[in-house]
Amino acid sequence: MASDGARKQFWKRSNSKVPGSLLQSTPKLPSTPVKAKRGSTFQEFESNTSDAWDAGEDDDELLAMAAESLNTEVVMETAHRVLRNHSQRQGQRRQEVPAERPRPRPQSPSAPGADPRLVKSVSESHTSCTAEELRKLSWSGIPKAVRPMTWKLLSGYLPANVDRRAATLQRKQKEYFAFIEQYYDSRNDEVHQDTYRQIHIDIPRMSPEALILQPKVTEIFERILFIWAIRHPASGYVQGMNDLVTPFFVVFICEHIEAEDIDNVDVSHVPEDVLRNIEADTYWCMSRLLDGIQDNYTFAQPGIQMKVKMLEELVSRIDEHVHRHLEEHEVRYLQFAFRWMNNLLMREVPLRCTVRLWDTYQSEPEGFSHFHLYVCAAFLLRWKKEILEERDFQELLLFLQNLPTATWGDEDVSLLLAEAYRLKFAFADAPNHYKK
Repeated sequence: MASDGARKQFWKRSNSKVPGSLLQSTPKLPSTPVKAKRGSTFQEFESNTSDAWDAGEDDDELLAMAAESLNTEVVMETAHRVLRNHSQRQGQRRQEVPAERPRPRPQSPSAPGADPRLVKSVSESHTSCTAEELRKLSWSGIPKAVRPMTWKLLSGYLPANVDRRAATLQRKQKEYFAFIEQYYDSRNDEVHQDTYRQIHIDIPRMSPEALILQPKVTEIFERILFIWAIRHPASGYVQGMNDLVTPFFVVFICEHIEAEDIDNVDVSHVPEDVLRNIEADTYWCMSRLLDGIQDNYTFAQPGIQMKVKMLEELVSRIDEHVHRHLEEHEVRYLQFAFRWMNNLLMREVPLRCTVRLWDTYQSEPEGFSHFHLYVCAAFLLRWKKEILEERDFQELLLFLQNLPTATWGDEDVSLLLAEAYRLKFAFADAPNHYKK
């Protein structure tokens, strides 16, 4: 970490090269009042942003690190500190609110980094837990016991008020099955045959196999994807959408069965009426997700093309060595990152990690689009050592397309998210961030 001599105000150094060029220099503040201007300094940026840090020397050290090429040990140390600070600062701020009474903090074995106050907030409160508070509590992971309800709340599918939830669920589930009655028989019509055939082909290719090969699950996924495609003709069905059904379905069904390993969920013992409700809830939550990233799936998928370009330019600013190494070996970002954007990293990490990742994505503003960009950057740089050691185009590309994440768990995802948060904090609002 920086020495005492280097711990002076990082953002006040003049002529310092800062990643993203947040500011060129910090002029002396005038003594007389001036007309308010758009924030252009770190101090102004900080005063208008609710982040995990308060003003202080810790910020200077964390952000100064963005100007260096970080080794793995430094990244891990920083990531752990970000998570601790994020949790501690939230706790301190809530303790300072006079109207809030202390709440018990039971241990949650299902989500080590999760805030246990979620259990009470989700299951007992009516309107006392605001949407913003729920998002903050969910950022570090959601306990398994309340994850299904929390996801429905965070996605905007259910209202925060407990008294209105049952009626909303009943109404939306009824609405979904009205769509089934109205549209599903048309899957064999000539105009829809190609869409249904592609869905039918794609689903068996999904993972985990133990789930997808169950006939009931295949039928449910086919109905969900076909109805969504029919009701969204601007995009229709696009390969990649099929993967986005799985996390919602698995989370919602685990509310009704005992399953230690979510890759091996067995739906055969779930009552038919429960499966119907899960199907409807999965459809609506997936629809909410796709509403925010629909340009990823319109003709020529311009949203994904743009995000891959953003990732390339972001990595070139964060770590020039990695970016130049990929360029020198003629590896194009589209060759590996297109799938990262199209499938939201679902093909790159185990399903259990995707579920944990989505806890945070649903907590972040534009988590599945904007924040996902920084997660992808952190994910790429996580493998910096291996990337720089590889000197062959084919081997380098194969490595990036088959990253060794099979043994990953919650701790790995938490470190990844912490690093992504640091990158977002340092780069998100930098002037000319996405311009050469």
